Amino acid sequence: MTPDLLCIGSVLWDVIGRSNAHMRVGSDVPGRITRIPGGVALNIAMAARAYGMTPALLSCVGRDAEGDELVAACARLGLVTDTLTRSDDLPTDVYMAVEGANGLIAAIADAHSLELAGARILEPLEGALRGWDGPIALDGNLTQDLLARIATDPAWAARDLRVAPASPGKAERLLPLLSHGAATVYVNLEEAGLLLHRDPGDAGAAAEALLARGLRRAVVTDGPRLAASADADGVHVRRPPAVMVTRVTGAGDTFMAAHIAAGAEGLDAEAALARAVEAAAVYVSGDTY
Repeated sequence: MTPDLLCIGSVLWDVIGRSNAHMRVGSDVPGRITRIPGGVALNIAMAARAYGMTPALLSCVGRDAEGDELVAACARLGLVTDTLTRSDDLPTDVYMAVEGANGLIAAIADAHSLELAGARILEPLEGALRGWDGPIALDGNLTQDLLARIATDPAWAARDLRVAPASPGKAERLLPLLSHGAATVYVNLEEAGLLLHRDPGDAGAAAEALLARGLRRAVVTDGPRLAASADADGVHVRRPPAVMVTRVTGAGDTFMAAHIAAGAEGLDAEAALARAVEAAAVYVSGDTY
């Protein structure tokens, strides 16, 4: 298969515990625990595949039983997996989260194998993918050093980078990329504040402030409140439809994939934002298209 999107970052198993109860620290409640393919890069790839794109994965996956199972699952989903780095000495990464009726309670991302693999995961760009000029989704699970190298490497200067921080705790890893003139950054309002080192107000103001740092485009979400994108043509806003929230892990990745796919189809900024907002709303409601 010939890819039309590269997804670089975490490819791992998501272990998610969900309960219909409101939860707090120390809660012990009934619910369901699932294990599904996940990680920011993989979530974006899976969602983009649903829009007819053919994503390739660049990440590190162990040569353990969990890794073999994960790669097989990705292949069944129609994703390009021969661009993955398989490690004999690093285990397959895992993300664990607990969600209640009141949202995400806590999560731990064990992406140590991805971090230790470092620049090795980019080797396909020196081989089979040399000269790649399509969109590239990057996630903040890459190390700060590697993201900084990408931000300043002349070979990456004109590449269409679509960047997500993975979590508020990793948002500041994206700081070197804010002056990358071909990059689009996707953040929520909290992450935007961390990057700007101030309270940005609302999504529109945050997107405009991030754009002023040198980006090609900035896209900011704020849960059920207005989402915004800013580019050279101005600031565009869209309010998400009101839905019953049944899940949250992966919503931002779904939003980002829908926005990338919309751009690949030639939709304008307002239409792309509208599609992304709708896709995220459908996702968190637990419905499917």
